[in-house]
Amino acid sequence: MTALRQDTAPPSEARLWAELWPLLLASAVSLLPFTVYSTFLVPIARDAGGDVAAVGALRGLGGITALAVGVTAAPLLERFAKRRVGAVALGILAAGSLTALHGSFPALVVFCAAIGSSTALLTPALLAAAADRYDDAATSGRAATLVSATQALAAVAAGPVIGVVAAQTGWRGALVMTAALATVLAIGFALRPDPHRHTGGSERPPGYRDAFRQIAGRRILLALISAASFRTAALMGCLAYMAAWYDHAFGLDAALFTLVWTVSGLSFFLGNYFGGRWIGRTEDPHQVALALLGGVLAATAGLVLLFAAPSLVPAIAGTALQSAGHAVTAAAITALIVRRGGPVRSAALSVNAAGMSLGTFAGASLGGAGLALFGYPGIAGALVLPLLAATAIAVAIWRAVSPSRSADPAS
Repeated sequence: MTALRQDTAPPSEARLWAELWPLLLASAVSLLPFTVYSTFLVPIARDAGGDVAAVGALRGLGGITALAVGVTAAPLLERFAKRRVGAVALGILAAGSLTALHGSFPALVVFCAAIGSSTALLTPALLAAAADRYDDAATSGRAATLVSATQALAAVAAGPVIGVVAAQTGWRGALVMTAALATVLAIGFALRPDPHRHTGGSERPPGYRDAFRQIAGRRILLALISAASFRTAALMGCLAYMAAWYDHAFGLDAALFTLVWTVSGLSFFLGNYFGGRWIGRTEDPHQVALALLGGVLAATAGLVLLFAAPSLVPAIAGTALQSAGHAVTAAAITALIVRRGGPVRSAALSVNAAGMSLGTFAGASLGGAGLALFGYPGIAGALVLPLLAATAIAVAIWRAVSPSRSADPAS
């Protein structure tokens, strides 16, 4: 059982990776089921005897389930060892992946609901477990952002890995591999859970309703969760229609667009990784809030450049800038929630994940409305709106963490 770190010097980057690798691997595995589902949607729909649009829409059920489970379970995460929660979530993920092997439409419904439930529990549990391992706020925040950076890297690398496996065994083989990895990790988490840590020493964690009241009473937590929802809406709304835009504006087919998608994913990883690394080196909340604001502004500039670019190269540059800006924003939000969450840190991380699930669907709907009303420029116009809201919130957060107001517990 691992003791909490009491070192005065922060651990090196290599040491963080060495100490957190099971959590990082679990965060990567959490992305595999829906990556398989999206990549092999056509053969999965064919095997299920359903329409591609109908089978693809089932993924929305996963998001709805994630939202419901994330909010419902949020106050409970402080009351249990995070790795045990992770073990349960990984078990659900493995069971859902194996259920999909049946290939029928009802089995796919169960699969999508199970994966949504699993990720709603797993992501905040992994973030909290990584943060709880260290005592100082900067290292705790860096550990949590390292989990999200690993997920971003996995989003880039998962496609080729799954493609190699599926080339030999089909989409079912890829899900069997996913279930096997999740099962091994679940067993490891169950056998060697992290020591349960309560912020504030012997203080009991807040009750179910009290956890929600405490989150609602901390204005900065509400602001951070709102900013995360808005920026997720903008990014996911853009990603939903980005392939169509590149095809419309530059005649880029699906095969070539995968290169653009890789640039987008790699930019997000690099922004999240190096942004989180820089944030982890500063104790100054002003600097972290400034990184948040800078990230939102960069994301806004990238979105505008993407849809206003006269040629392919500037559009790709806008895509990269947008992804990197969102990544820095996400790292700053995670770090601030970890540092300012106090006894409801885990609950706040869970509500934040649920808010991002809501943002995913709101963004796709907002982008679709913009496209229907004003064509492709309408997508950019519609998605700028949540970014403007996120910018206003980022400015308010920067003011809230100023030295003259930092003593305010509600901030």
